[in-house]
Order: sequence, then structure tokens, then C-alpha cells
Amino acid sequence: MSRELGEMYQRLADDADGCDLGVPDVLRRRADRRARLRAAGGTLAVALVLGGVVIGTQVVAVPPPGTVPSPADTPAIPAPSATTASPPSAPPTTPGRPPGTTPASPRVTSASPPETPVSIPDRAFFALASANQTGIEPKFLNGDVLPGLCDARYPSESAIVQRRTRSLAYKLAQTPGRNAADGGVDVDGAYRNTITIYRAGRADDALDELRRAVRDCPEQERPAGDASVVSRQRLLGSDGYGDESVLLETRRPNLDINGDPTGGDEVRLVRVIRVGDVVTVLWEIGWETGSSPRTQVDADSRRAVAAIEAWLD
Repeated sequence: MSRELGEMYQRLADDADGCDLGVPDVLRRRADRRARLRAAGGTLAVALVLGGVVIGTQVVAVPPPGTVPSPADTPAIPAPSATTASPPSAPPTTPGRPPGTTPASPRVTSASPPETPVSIPDRAFFALASANQTGIEPKFLNGDVLPGLCDARYPSESAIVQRRTRSLAYKLAQTPGRNAADGGVDVDGAYRNTITIYRAGRADDALDELRRAVRDCPEQERPAGDASVVSRQRLLGSDGYGDESVLLETRRPNLDINGDPTGGDEVRLVRVIRVGDVVTVLWEIGWETGSSPRTQVDADSRRAVAAIEAWLD
């Protein structure tokens, strides 16, 4: 080894002997502290870089004017999956209807409502039971449909589509029948039977007007030969015939052929029945003497309804 190199080593050894290098534990703690400082510095640098990226993204994604971004803490609602049923939406509120109520659903029927007929065939009129037939053929005619009731007027007459009237004589089942070929027949009464078609929705007006007319005319004078008698009118119960019905009773003193009272009253019954837009009237007008038998009028009223329903079916 050269003399110069040896002198350099000697000076390095003298400098090392004059410095306090510390014990090994102290050296390790210093090294750990330097490592932590380097790690913290790296983390801070990464955070600064990420913050810059986020700020830049927000600047780029600024919503257009007029829109309001959702709050950052608003949870996103996932789209319903195929196996998850969506909750029913609330029904819209109808104007004028309180919130929380729903309008009534329209009624759905399998068949259309029957149309109003425009003509009345002969088969629409009922036929008497065989025990009540007299052999006298019914006759179509014109004339009054109802007995006069003071000065009653019926506005529903303007809604008539068609009307037909016929007369029909009958006998009671217990009355023995005689052959017309033998010179006579037995008759206990007769009907003036009328069928009227009204425009849709007007037939019930006809029954309302009749009820009002009877209430407004509880009694009136009627001609009786050369004199007059007082007739009294009233409504009786009439349920179970068609869609609705009215039963009118007229009552006046019974008179003999000369117009003199014989005691008792002559009673006439008039039943008016509505079936849809069709109204039928059974006005029992009698036959010479006697009063209208209620049981016979009821039975023939049912036959009249059955005939009209069969026609309209």
C-alpha cells in the first residue's frame, strides 16, 4: 500500500473516533421515523391528485340551468327485477272528487239493453184463459184509454211512438158457457186493453202523471142518464206486475135502467203496467151491470205482462 493511501485511512479513522454514532436502537428508531414520513408524504400526494380529479369532474358535470341535482345522500331506487312485483300506483284524482276516493267503475254487461220497439203486433195482446173465453172475437178500436179524471192532462202523450187498443169480452170461470150458435153467450165483463210504446225513458212519466191525476181528482161528477152522480177515485196497492204498475179504482152509486140508485156502488178497476218503454192498460169497463172482479183483473194482468215480455224478448 502506498504511503498516501495509508495516510488517508489514518485520517478517516481519527474522524470516526471523534463522532458519537449512537447505539443500534437509536439508529433503528431514526430509520423508522424517516420511513413513516416518506409514507405520509406519498399518501398526501395521492389525496391531492384525487381531489383535483373530483373537482374537475364536478366542474365538467355542472347541470344545465333549470335543473336541480339530487342531494348527495339520496339513495338510488333500483329498477324492479323480473321476480319483484312493482307496487300499485295511486289512482288519479278526478276533478271535484275528494282525494283518496275512486270513481265508480262503469257497469259492464254481457248483453246490450233491448231497443225500444217501433210497432205493436197482434201477438203483443194477451189471450184469455180457455175458461174465460166467450166466443166473441176481440176488436181493435179507437177511443179513450183511461177514464176521465177531472181536467187531467198527460204531457207524456207527446212521447208516444205507437198505440193500439182493442176490446175483449170475458166470462168468469164459474159462469156456464153458451154456444153463440145457439142464440146467445154469457159475458161477465169486458176490457178496453191498450198498449202504448213511448220514446226511450218516457214510459215511467206516464205512470207518474196518472198517479198525480188520481190524487188531484179524488171525486167528480159524472153524467148518469138525465142526471149526474158523484164518482170517487183512489189508488190501490199494485205490486208484482212488470217493472211498475198503478191500480186505479173508480166508485159511483149503482143505478138501475132508469137512472135511479139501487143501493151499493159500481166499482171499476184500471191497471196500468210498464214493461221497459211499453205501457199496457187494462180498463175493466163491465158488461151491463155488476162491478169489476179483482181476482179476474189480477189474473188477466199477469197474462198481459207475460204476452208483452214474450213479444219484447
